Amino acid sequence: MAIKTYKPTSPARRSYTTASFAEVTKSSPEKSLLVSKSKSAGRNNQGKISVRHRGGGNRTKIRVIDFKRNKDNIPAKVAGIEYDPNRSAYIALLHYVDGEKRYILAPKGLNVGDTVMSGSNVEIKVGNCLPLSDMPVGAVIHNIELTPGKGGQIVRSAGNEARLMAKEGKFATIKLPSGEMRMVLATCRATLGTVGNEEHEIVSLGKAGRKRHMGIRPTVRGSVMNPVDHPHGGGEGKSPVGRDAPRTPWGKKALGLKTRNAKKKSSKLIIKRVN
Repeated sequence: MAIKTYKPTSPARRSYTTASFAEVTKSSPEKSLLVSKSKSAGRNNQGKISVRHRGGGNRTKIRVIDFKRNKDNIPAKVAGIEYDPNRSAYIALLHYVDGEKRYILAPKGLNVGDTVMSGSNVEIKVGNCLPLSDMPVGAVIHNIELTPGKGGQIVRSAGNEARLMAKEGKFATIKLPSGEMRMVLATCRATLGTVGNEEHEIVSLGKAGRKRHMGIRPTVRGSVMNPVDHPHGGGEGKSPVGRDAPRTPWGKKALGLKTRNAKKKSSKLIIKRVN
């Protein structure tokens, strides 16, 4: 793992860093696993902005990722590790012995030529996918299902890992990267190992334009607006918020407000929250 730095030929270059891409072995994607990606700039079907600060960015195509890992007991060889512009993690191209090709999230330590499998009672090694009930307590995992058969939904970002803490009855207890402890059905699947590209979080963008390449537009502070535009606006100079708590542009509390529905079925499965 290494970070590439540059000579300070400009103010932006001084703090501009990129990943070394030492793990990446393949530069062109598998065409059969590409899907065109349309841009909405954060607008819904009425043309109204529903997600702010979106728009522009480089043109990309979606890589179809196999989060379900439901091709059981068929060996697959890792043909290459690729960069995916749509996620922080790298992806691995698998060639199954029956000729099918699929992408998976590339865990740390998975190399070209390795063989991986999915299903019950497969070998305990990095890259293999199996139900939590078949894993040893203490196993490091990622790409974890919350509903059996739905596919991995959590612990999918670069450098992330969860840990299987206990198994009791039909539930397994896992510790998430945030420190939260929660129960998941033991029939849910997960992949062994840590998600690769762990240096992603220490990369410095260096300039505003690099954020624009990602399709993210500028965010303007409420305190520099007028009162008509934002609850924090107005006043002379750098004025304080002046209310009981920071607010969103629409007047709702912005910090510390709990928005989770207490009646959610999964709430009772959370053993320890992280506030």
